[in-house]
Amino acid sequence: MSKQRVVFRCQSCDGQAPQWAGRCPTCGAWNSLVEELQRAAGPAAGVRTGSAPLPIADVDASAAVARSTGVAELDRVLDGGMVSGSVTLLGGEPGIGKSTLLLQAAAGLTGGGAQVLYVSAEESAAQVRVRADRLGALRPKLWMVAESSLPAVLAAIDEVAPDVVVVDSIQTVHDPEVASSAGSVTQVRACAQAFVELAKQRGVTVVLVGHVTKDGSLAGPRTLEHLVDTVLSFEGDRHHALRFLRATKHRFGATHELGVFEMGESGLSVVDDAAGLFLADRRPEVSGSAVVPVLEGSRPLLVELQALAAPVANPTGSPHRSVQGVDRSRVDVVLAVLQQHVGIAVHQADVFVSVVGGVRLVEPGVDLGLALAIASAMSGEPLPPDLVALGEVGLGGEVRQVRHTDRRLVEAARLGFARAIVPRLAPEGPAGIDLIRVDSVGEAVAATGLSHVARQ
Repeated sequence: MSKQRVVFRCQSCDGQAPQWAGRCPTCGAWNSLVEELQRAAGPAAGVRTGSAPLPIADVDASAAVARSTGVAELDRVLDGGMVSGSVTLLGGEPGIGKSTLLLQAAAGLTGGGAQVLYVSAEESAAQVRVRADRLGALRPKLWMVAESSLPAVLAAIDEVAPDVVVVDSIQTVHDPEVASSAGSVTQVRACAQAFVELAKQRGVTVVLVGHVTKDGSLAGPRTLEHLVDTVLSFEGDRHHALRFLRATKHRFGATHELGVFEMGESGLSVVDDAAGLFLADRRPEVSGSAVVPVLEGSRPLLVELQALAAPVANPTGSPHRSVQGVDRSRVDVVLAVLQQHVGIAVHQADVFVSVVGGVRLVEPGVDLGLALAIASAMSGEPLPPDLVALGEVGLGGEVRQVRHTDRRLVEAARLGFARAIVPRLAPEGPAGIDLIRVDSVGEAVAATGLSHVARQ
């Protein structure tokens, strides 16, 4: 039996320290060091032996074929479905619908002939059964076990011999041989490693549900994300129906696709026309509203950006900035450009920015629409109702091109927009939409006809 020693491991960066300290010596995070027992000797965790080297052309690639989950939007994000022997980590806020999504996916997988075992480590079997009944997910090949002990879960897997295992959640599973409480860094890592080894040795597809912290990142050790093959993020506002699924890591495909769902009484349903849904309640006669065509993976979407400008509440302090759905640093850049290159006195106003529908926009193509929304809010005049804007804003106030402008404009024309403000060198648009080409943010503001913008 190998000896054990006490180490202190950081929950943020997974760094180690020989003794406890208030601040991690590796990443500088405060109060992140947690005591754990570590084997001083023995084989490295996760190392698999017994495989012989062979030419890469002789490797059998059939094992990496994706199996459809029966949920179209989930298959879109996973580039076709789940791969045998893979481990997927699904994270999201409590109550956002992770269990609902996985129960629907489990039922869909059984429709393709797969045997699925749903491990509920948080809820009772009766609770899961009631939810499955409501979702219409009662299937002969869908098994479940309400168990949080790792040996008991592994025994259930041996008994059922499933093709897919769903563990809800990894933070509540514990290994009695690990001298630490359930949910600790040591327990989460040890249990996750056991499921990873299970997946690789038996070719079983494993899906782990993970909790998130207050800042939206996955709870537990950072190595948890490195252990798995795919990391999915399930986002949305529990007070709204829309849900968004993204892949932040995927070893079997791209990570740029976005899945859009709508939560209803019978579970999650696919949103056929997401762009139309985002603009359904738009009021074009209100100032501060701009429509931006964005591209999420292969899917063009039209979303509404809203800005509100109010006199500075505290004249002796800094103006207030509140941002939802857009990167705060992008908003700061746009505000600085409007101040320095267009002459709009944004320093005299508190500015609030929001993306309608709860979607999070991360691409720079929203910059120009954001600038026009703020300019409209500062002037109190609405933008033309049939206008969209797209382009990246540089620090010199110039408007730069974005990728796949043609596909964005086709979607805008389909939804009835007749004009688009685009960078000077943007490609030609589809029939039915007039392009207003500009070189700078100042030209774009002038092209909208806003006449009462507060100048410095």
